[in-house]
This record gives sequence, structure tokens and C-alpha cells, in this order.
Amino acid sequence: MPAVLFIALACLLLAACRNDMDKILFFDRKDIPVQSLENVRALRSSKGKVQMLVTAPSAQMYDKPERKSIYPEGFNMAILEGSDNRVANISADYAVSYDEKKIIEARRNVVVIDYRTGDTSYLESLVWNSAEHRIFSTDPVRSVNGQRITYGDGFESDDEFTTPQILHQRGTMTIDE
Repeated sequence: MPAVLFIALACLLLAACRNDMDKILFFDRKDIPVQSLENVRALRSSKGKVQMLVTAPSAQMYDKPERKSIYPEGFNMAILEGSDNRVANISADYAVSYDEKKIIEARRNVVVIDYRTGDTSYLESLVWNSAEHRIFSTDPVRSVNGQRITYGDGFESDDEFTTPQILHQRGTMTIDE
């Protein structure tokens, strides 16, 4: 009888001291947002001039393992010349902004509208490196302007959107003589 009582007591103690590792690891995670925002609207300015307006349904800010902001429901970035003159617009279904690297990566269904030329370009990803003042992608690109459709092997522009270009462009173009 003492052996049965000892086994029952040992089983009871083991069950009482059980930790669910998934729960422990959840609370030990380093990638929990330090701040979550809804209906985001942020301006970037330089020398008193508004350069960019970002809007997003939500954003999550992280500080570990690195400082970054994630836009899980996508974002819309208007590149401005002056306070209200839109030069270009970039939208995507998902984006990550790495603070220290000064890089924004837009992913999934990226649409770039160049209001100066009327071109609308479609890609799967786009990177804005603000330290290098460069916007680029190595993904295939489809660009539409009215009846003209062109394809390319990448996209590149300065961050003020004065020199946008599709790399290795091909397609059917109509030339008025």
C-alpha cells in the first residue's frame, strides 16, 4: 500500500508543477510590439517642407530584436512636392520600416503611381533606402499609361521621384509622327 500511495503522490506533484512551455515562451518573446496604432497618419518633412504622408489602417512598433514598424494591413505613401502637390503615390498590402537602417520595404501588390507621367507600375516588392535617397526593386514590373503597357526587370528612382525608370523596359509603344 505505501508504494501505491507514493506513486499517486508523485503523479499528483508532477501534474501540479507542470509548465506549459508555449505559454512561457510566449511571455519571453522579444518580438512583442511595444506599441500598436490604428488609423495611422504620419508626415515626414525636411527643412520645413512636407515630403511624404503615410497613412495605414494599423501599425505595430517593435524595439527588439531591432527597432522597426510593421504595417500588417498595408500602407499608402504619398510623395509630395510642397504641402499638397502629390508627385507620386506608393501603396502595398504589407510594409516594414527599419528605423536604424532607414529602409522601408513594401511587399505584396505594390502599386506606384507617377503623377507627372501618368504611369502606374505594378510590382511585388519595393525598397526605399532614405539614407541613399533611392527607391528601387529588382522584381518584374508592369507599367500602364493609357493604352501603352510596358514590362521591365526592375524599378529605380530617387526618393523625390524626379528620375523614375523601369529597368530593361520592353513592350508595345505607339509613336506619333
